[in-house]
Amino acid sequence: MTIIREILSTSGARIFAAIVAGFVIGSLFIFFSAEDFIDGVVAGEAGQAVAGGFGAISDGYAALFRGSILNLRAEGVADTLKPITETIRFAGPLIAAGLGISLGFRVGLFNIGGNGQMMFGILWGTFVSTRMELPFGVHVLVAVLATILGSAMLGALVGYFKARTGAHEVILTIMLNYISIYLFTWFIRTPGLLKDPESGGNPKAEAPLETARLPQLFPETYSLHAGLFLVIAAVWFYWWLMERSTIGYRFRMVGHNPHAARSAGINVGRTYVAAMFASAALVGVGAAHQTLGLQTGFTQSIHAGIGFDGITVALLGGGNAIGIALAGLLFGAFKAGGPQMQIMGISPEVLGIIQGAIVLFIAAPPLIRAVFRLPALKQTPALDRLRARILREEAPQ
Repeated sequence: MTIIREILSTSGARIFAAIVAGFVIGSLFIFFSAEDFIDGVVAGEAGQAVAGGFGAISDGYAALFRGSILNLRAEGVADTLKPITETIRFAGPLIAAGLGISLGFRVGLFNIGGNGQMMFGILWGTFVSTRMELPFGVHVLVAVLATILGSAMLGALVGYFKARTGAHEVILTIMLNYISIYLFTWFIRTPGLLKDPESGGNPKAEAPLETARLPQLFPETYSLHAGLFLVIAAVWFYWWLMERSTIGYRFRMVGHNPHAARSAGINVGRTYVAAMFASAALVGVGAAHQTLGLQTGFTQSIHAGIGFDGITVALLGGGNAIGIALAGLLFGAFKAGGPQMQIMGISPEVLGIIQGAIVLFIAAPPLIRAVFRLPALKQTPALDRLRARILREEAPQ
């Protein structure tokens, strides 16, 4: 019993319970909204209603599996495996955005400007990938770096304003979301700037030049491209930065208590600027993945709400690099499998309900512990050891 209690007291158990609770709530929505259930209720056939509701749940989640993991009804191995490749493709930008948002969380910053930071990076990357002519390899590298740097600079601007003026990062990032999206729209609407000449009256950017595109990993078979490796590198970088580097220790110290960090000699203002720069740079990895693998033009909606979805991924991942990667894969599966559920007659909003329920339970630990009767989270002295280490490093010799 002691071992079981130790397992249940971990944050992993709480996150798993939140996911289960989210799917239960989604199942209730599918059950009561199923057409067969409603017809059974109207006809006064309780058995038909119950069978119809459970049938809809079974069909819906089976469709989600076929659309996101394996399509066992497909002909040929390639088509059978295609759903999992789509899940990985959709998960890439979500993981990168989740890493960026999570980094901000761990420094005590609520970065909800992921969409704006993506669009500002995409603005830079679109210019480099459509208006510059460079050799293949060099062009891809410059386009990726331009996208990441563009996003990072907007994040650093938020950190600078917070450090110098005390402006709240939530207000700053919300406003910069609008500014970035509308600025990008103006660029792709105005002839002679980034507008696709063949788009007519619709604001649309040109597709990246072939020399600037991230190479396809399985041409003419799957949509996966080399952006996958960018995301893997971002996961490793986040882990190294937050768990193994000196600046990562300072980030965490400021996030735990900025006043104590300042007393220990840490420049909190510079830390905010550096943290927002790094946070937005990781979001910029998602922006590069989202656009530089495309073979067609795109509009201002290319951000696809990934910046906001990244908040959900960051919360579900619990600040851990592997956890964020797994959370991104989960929500990537939702995006990949959603159309299959809709074909089965399941409302596409059900996945939004599941995601919202998961976030609700993650954000309210006492609620999920009460529902599943989980013990309180086990306390560890890790943070105290971290604080003592930084104080020793920063103390004057």
